[in-house]
Formats: sequence, structure tokens, C-alpha cells
Amino acid sequence: MPGTRRTLESLVTRIAARLMPADAASHLEVVRLVLQDLVEELGVDTCFLRYNDHEIGATIMVAEWPPRENVPDPDPIGVVYFRDADPVFAAVEHLKEPLLAGAGGASYPVVESPDYTDRVFAASGWSEVSMVAVPLVSGQITTGVLGFVNEGGRPWSEDEVNALTLIAVLLAQVQARVRAEEDLRRAAYEDALTGLASRRALFEYLDKRLEPGAEGPVGLLFLDLDRLKALNDFLGHDAADSYLCRIADRLAKGSRPDDLVARLGGDEFVVVLAGPSSMEEAMERAEVYQDAVGASVALGNRTVGRGVSVGVALGRPGELSSASLLSRADQAMMVAKRQGGNGVGVFTEDMNEKGKRRTIIEMNLRTSIDDEHLTLEYQPEIDLRTGTILGVEALVRWNRSPLGVLQPGEFVEVAEATNLAGELGEWVVTRACTQLAEWKRKIPDLRITMSVNVSPVQLVSMDFDATVRSVLHRHGLVGSELCLEITENVVVGDLQRTKDTLRRLERLGVWVAIDDFGTGYSSLGHLKALPVDTLKIDKGFVQNLEHSEEDRVIVDSIVGLASSFGLQVVAEGVETVGTVKQLLDLGCTRAQGFLLSRPTTPDRLRWMLQAGSVRLPWNMDTWAATKTVKGRLPH
Repeated sequence: MPGTRRTLESLVTRIAARLMPADAASHLEVVRLVLQDLVEELGVDTCFLRYNDHEIGATIMVAEWPPRENVPDPDPIGVVYFRDADPVFAAVEHLKEPLLAGAGGASYPVVESPDYTDRVFAASGWSEVSMVAVPLVSGQITTGVLGFVNEGGRPWSEDEVNALTLIAVLLAQVQARVRAEEDLRRAAYEDALTGLASRRALFEYLDKRLEPGAEGPVGLLFLDLDRLKALNDFLGHDAADSYLCRIADRLAKGSRPDDLVARLGGDEFVVVLAGPSSMEEAMERAEVYQDAVGASVALGNRTVGRGVSVGVALGRPGELSSASLLSRADQAMMVAKRQGGNGVGVFTEDMNEKGKRRTIIEMNLRTSIDDEHLTLEYQPEIDLRTGTILGVEALVRWNRSPLGVLQPGEFVEVAEATNLAGELGEWVVTRACTQLAEWKRKIPDLRITMSVNVSPVQLVSMDFDATVRSVLHRHGLVGSELCLEITENVVVGDLQRTKDTLRRLERLGVWVAIDDFGTGYSSLGHLKALPVDTLKIDKGFVQNLEHSEEDRVIVDSIVGLASSFGLQVVAEGVETVGTVKQLLDLGCTRAQGFLLSRPTTPDRLRWMLQAGSVRLPWNMDTWAATKTVKGRLPH
């Protein structure tokens, strides 16, 4: 029965109260109750709510009361695309005032459409209906309609339509509130760039999978793209983002229906395998994803390919936390990465102990830098012909760590992975220059170079050269008294920024050495392009010189290369007299190693510097007397 004005006002008030607590989780159920109230109060056959999706250009059935029985498949009125719609449904796209179809008795537009009648008949079996639709409007956008259908004719009074318009306003407010809530949830649970699950979604899902009593083991794959930074630097951020999206799409398509694929951030992805997993199954899935990621990707007129390092770990519910399982897979991935990348690593318990050790280092390193719990030892660089001390290399030690004395190999990598490399490197440069200045005050005629290892992060930082300039000035040193040692991988990883930084350091007079030369991927072109002064031969090629012809050829080539480019060459890791003979025979006269001097304290090294040289454990005169005709020393 048509409602009176007072009855309609009461209806609007009740519906407003019912809609007030509605949220994303409950709003559909609340809407159904509202539609039920409207059907009963207004005496109509059906009430419905439809939302407009302007991205796909369609009106979508959200709720109806009473629910239809025997709904056709596909439902003719479930999703109706505006481009194919009859005049009634087409009008819904931009509707701004109530619309009546097959109804009379009101001063609103009435639309008659046989196509609409046919569509309703196909959906409900009713051949003759009257309908009123009231728009839901947000700003200037029509976001949906509240509609009523009656079999046969039904007049609608102006009071009724006005009441329905108020109710439509309330529904539009709920719709906007729910969409805002869903947007916030999507932002929290969906990665903004790729659309994959977010870090938060991953942890919540893992927490449930690892609850005591849940099915297990839970298989987890940690994927890290190899050398994405080079792609980023070469093609730009937009191209790198496009590449990440393509990879994410491949991971999603390559996953099974119940696998969870998430992006942790940057170039890191995680796949949680559905159901209980065995290590064999997890390895198989890792290889599937590896193949999917490794295939080339077309970016504009370029074809790009990158490998992926995958870490595999299993976790039993009730025994591991989400963070622990993820950490295990991360450790396994790093094993694959250290073995050259584009491989699969499997977590072992030995890694667990290393992981605990790494965590302790990570948690205490910053405090130790700030509190100066680190120390420097110094290893001299010796002229193999005279024993003269030509320079000193500063080597950082962590003597007061929670794990006892730590060598740099145990904590420098952690520093680089946790953004502490810059702070650690600046501390070492500052402390080394402080020590050199102190030695010079006590030994006025001291003429040596202090060598300091520089991390990749430190080298490409924007203000590194300014930091070096400040440290030198503060301690009264000139640039030629400092040598910065970089690795080949730094040179290859970011050539242009490395070149720019080294040019600025060159203007300060600072020397530059490539450390561990021969173990990376630098080329002759790099040596020609960069202001490098010294090549330091990696100890791996030096220590077996007496017995390896291959190593001898490599060292001979490096010495020849250095000579061609006018560079100094220094051999690292000299431990036997036989090695010294080989080096001198090949023309390498500068070296470091335990045979010559172990790394030592500042005070002990000061006495060595005052002497100016070390005693050589061999007789150069005897060697010189037994030179061959070619001028090579015997070996």
C-alpha cells in the first residue's frame, strides 16, 4: 500500500539507524535487511540495489529482496553493460533524478521499452511490470540505483519518491564509506605496484598457516631478482617498474589456485605453497617459478632478461613463527645468490645457526659503531726487494662484540645489508686518518700511504668525496697520503656513478686501488675509463704460485696489464718465501702477507715505521747472483 507522509518519515528514520553501523564486512547483509523493510513497508514485489562500475561500463546487481528462485545462468539482469543495454538500463549510467518505467501517477519521466520488458521477463518470468529507480549520486557521479519492481502497474506518489530519494542518499553514503574502507584495506593488503599480496597480507596469512594444529609442513619460496639495479640504472625507474609488473604477472599466472604470491618490496617476492608441502614439491615449484621469471621480457624496443635466486624453506605449524620461516627462506636465497645467482638454495639447520649469529651482529653493530667498540689493526705493504714499508692498510676488527672477536668478513656484509655501510666506512676512514696523523707527529719524516677499504654504498653516496675532503683537512693530511680500495664488483655494478666519484677523489689527490683484482668482471675498458692507480692481486692467485702454472699465468698477465696502463701492482696473501721468488720473477715488487707482517696494533706498527723497513726472511744478494740469462729469478 502507498505510504503516508508520517509513515514514510518513520521508514526513513528506521533505515538511517539500520545503516549507521554498516561497514565493509556487514554492509551487504544490512542492505538486504533494508530492502526487506522497504518491500514490506511499501507493498512492492521486489526491491533491488545496483552499483555502477564505470571502469567496465556496467550496472551490477548488489542485492535484491526477496531473492529470486531459479535464477538463469547467465543472469540477464546480473551485470548489464551500458553499451548493450535497453533504454531503461542505459539511463542508469548517468541518472540524476528518479526514473519510472511502466508506472503512472507521478510527475517524473516515464520510459517505455519493450527490450527492458523482455529482459525482466527473462530474469523473473514477469511479463508486465512497473519500476521506479532512484539514483545514488556521489559528487557528480552516479554510483548506482535503488529500484522497485511491481508485477502489473503501481502508481508512485511524490512523497514516496521523495522518501526513496532520501534513502538513496543514505545508501550512497554507506557505499562511499565502504569503498573508502575497501581502498584502505586494499592499500594495506595489496601491493600498489603489482597488485600481488602485500607484506601485511603475507604475514597474516602465514600466521594462520603456522598456528598449532594447522596442516603442515608449510612450504615457502623467497625469490630475489638478480641485478635489477643495473636495469634500473640503465633503463630508468619506469622501465624497472614495468619489468616488475610483468614478473609479478608471471608469478601469479604460474601459481596454483591456492598458492599465495606476495611482493615484499623492491625486487623480492614470496610464494607460500598451498596445503602441506614436501621439500621435493617445493623444489619443483621453485624451478617452475625460476623458469617463468628467467624468460625474456620485451620493454619497448628492448628485450630484457634477468635471473632469479630462490630460497626454499619448510615450516611446521606450532614450531616456527612467520618471521622465522621467512628468515630461513631468505638465508637459503642468499646462499643461491652468493653462488652466482639464478639458482635455488635450500635452508639447512647450519644456516639457522648462522642466521642467529647474523641477527646478533645486526642488533649490536650500530651501537658498537656509535660507542667505538670497533678497532683498527694495520698491515704494512712491503717492497720485496728492500723490506721498505711503502704503505699501511687499515683493517677493521670488532673485538668487543657479543660473539667475541669478529673479523670484517662477518660484519661488513651485515653493515651493507642494513644501511650501516656508510657509517661504518666513515668511521674507518676517520679513525685511519687520525692514526696516520698521530704517527706523523711522532715520526716527522714519515712518508707512507694509508689504505682503506670502501664499500659500494659508501662510494656511490652523493657526499662521499666531501666527507673525505673534510677528514683530510681536519687531520692535516694531503690526498696522496690516502688510498681508497674498491672491489671490481663495485666498478661493474654502477660504472657511471663510480667514475664520477673517483674523478672527484682524483682532484683531491687521493689514490684508488682495485682490491682483489681478478675475481670480478672488470674489463680493460673499465681500467682505461677510471682514474685507478693500483691493482691488488687477490690472494687466491698468489698463495699457490709455486705449484700452479695457471695462477702464474694469471699473475703474469695482471702485472703486464698494470705495466701497460702505468699502474702499481700489489700482491696480497704472501705467506712463503717461494711465493716471493715467484712474484719477483714476474716483476711484482710490492706485497702484503703474513710472511712479511701480520695485521698489528698501532703501537707495534709505530716501531716498525720508525725503523722504516722490516727484516726480509730471504737473501736478495744470493738470489741476484743466481739470476738466469733472461734476468728472471730462479724458482
